[in-house]
Amino acid sequence: MTHLLGRHAEREAVEKLLTRARSGHSGALVLHGEAGIGKTALLDHARAAAVASGFRVEISVGVESESQFAFAGLHQLCASLLHHARTLPEPQQTALGVALGQQAGDPPDRFLVGLATLNLLAEVAEERPLLCLVDDAQWLDDASAQVLA
Repeated sequence: MTHLLGRHAEREAVEKLLTRARSGHSGALVLHGEAGIGKTALLDHARAAAVASGFRVEISVGVESESQFAFAGLHQLCASLLHHARTLPEPQQTALGVALGQQAGDPPDRFLVGLATLNLLAEVAEERPLLCLVDDAQWLDDASAQVLA
């Protein structure tokens, strides 16, 4: 892992979050600030620390050119987890499947997509701790940002 100068408090916050996750407690950590201050480096540190501790890590990166496509960011985060969706209740499977373009249907209720996402992530985290990283969240599409919030 790369040593991050002057980032003791931030590294400590990441380690605390990972320790709590290893013991079965979920949490969230938001890094914010001006461009170029090292937020992505801190996320890279968190990813490396999590992987070294046996976590599964899923990543979504907001992309300005995708910000108009509903659920694009959520698709990045959840695409490799979709084989677990079969464990979700049918309405949640359908909502998530439509949101992520896996099946046809009317635009899904965002609350139901959020519930499906939460349950999907919880199901995956039953196997081993899970860390979800979102970089450049300012470029996430609104639908993904709402679900992930």
